Amino acid sequence: MEFVYQCQNLPEVRTQIDRIDRELVALLAERGLYVKQAAAFKQSSDEVEGGKRVDQVMRRVEKLAGELGADPQLTAEVYRTMISHFIASEMHEFERQQAAMGKTAPSA
Repeated sequence: MEFVYQCQNLPEVRTQIDRIDRELVALLAERGLYVKQAAAFKQSSDEVEGGKRVDQVMRRVEKLAGELGADPQLTAEVYRTMISHFIASEMHEFERQQAAMGKTAPSA
């Protein structure tokens, strides 16, 4: 971390945590919008599930956790949960788009 505000009391700590929570939720919302866009570029439900891409993301964030001083186990657990949710969301969007085009969602 380049800069962490040195809090003088518990209310200041809570204010900073609340600020971070707001930023995290905004980033989750933004990520979700990109996940929805990704569905339009996929050709099959297997692509949506993205095993290789999931592995790449997990390796990258585990490395980032180490570089940034985050707990690697917590980071991995959060990302596994988040990715699982976003895959389900993307699959729903993919199937919706396929149905709108009169197609069924093929497997690769």
